[in-house]
Amino acid sequence: MTFNQRLSAEFYARVQRDIRAKMSQQGIDVLILDSNDDVVYTTGFSHYSNERPIAVVLTATTTYLLIPELERHHASAQYDDAELVVYFEFPGRDPAFAVLARTLGNLKGTIGHSFGMSNGRVAQIQRAFPNARMAATSLVSVQRYIKYPEELVLHREAARISDSMVNAGAELISEALRTGKTMPTEIEIENYIISHALETMQNEHEDIMYVAGIAGGLVYSGLRSAFPHGMPTAHRPQRGESMILSLGCRVGGRAAESERTFILGEPNAEQEKFYNLSQEAQAIGTAGLQPGATCSSADDRALNFYRDHGVFQFCPHRVGHGMGVMFHEPPWVEGGDETVLLPGMVCSSEPALYVPGLGGFRLADTVLVTASGPESLTNYPRKLDEVILG
Repeated sequence: MTFNQRLSAEFYARVQRDIRAKMSQQGIDVLILDSNDDVVYTTGFSHYSNERPIAVVLTATTTYLLIPELERHHASAQYDDAELVVYFEFPGRDPAFAVLARTLGNLKGTIGHSFGMSNGRVAQIQRAFPNARMAATSLVSVQRYIKYPEELVLHREAARISDSMVNAGAELISEALRTGKTMPTEIEIENYIISHALETMQNEHEDIMYVAGIAGGLVYSGLRSAFPHGMPTAHRPQRGESMILSLGCRVGGRAAESERTFILGEPNAEQEKFYNLSQEAQAIGTAGLQPGATCSSADDRALNFYRDHGVFQFCPHRVGHGMGVMFHEPPWVEGGDETVLLPGMVCSSEPALYVPGLGGFRLADTVLVTASGPESLTNYPRKLDEVILG
């Protein structure tokens, strides 16, 4: 049996119904969503964002999809439960929101939009609807915090594949170390892992939702692994180095990530010290993702462990972030976010240490908050003796 990535029309109708209920509570007459992730979330229509506006428009009764002509057939093939509002081109003699205004008429109520909508686009909409009031709202981003059961099925599958991506990379590196073959470069390792993920989906899934960043991550080793977001290079990993495989994918437009640090050959005392501290901090970070706790408290628990052990100077970032349609989205598992964690939220747990002149030590898991506590959806081995390659 194959895994179907596509969510049903009934699912998107439920999402839109729940959004409309919140619109009514906030006094929003029309909601315009123009970010790629909000469009995917509300309709399942996946596209490459560019200068041409694409937006989901929800009124109290109707869903419209504002698209340029070149996306007409693409949109119809993916999602046919919205009324299409089609403009020809951008910037256009007949601009996109002028076409929308002729469809909706002379609005005099409140038009809601996300806080992430650009000021320029807000101004375009205001010009098209001069008698309406524009209002930023977080209602959709907050709704996205807690996943529907159908979304969690996708997150679990994305987590499974993310773990398999880490495994594929580790096996490739191990083989080179064991056999004495030329070690592939970081770029070659990354390409091999991405191909593995895409082939897994091709062989095991149907109706794949192709999205930007469907599979990928960071592959970097040696002294450069001390950079939190080091990019792959032509460097060939060597014995004695630490190496980070930071990998993830999106299944049905829902994200997961799995990340491990490997030691190539026997670790030295410093590598062993910092790896064990990082692993323990990550376990503390995961344990902090308890229902009823705050994102801030979960962050404090893990980072205070680093402070207590005198290594906080090597920790330049938070414990984690929310995941959903995007790899990074609210809530933020960080000291400045007092969001209360609730069952159904999906977050990363990834406090890490980056030691100049030695390397990086970073583990990351995709974690589901449940009523009984945190559940790690990614489960690649994490003990030191399990991540030694060669």
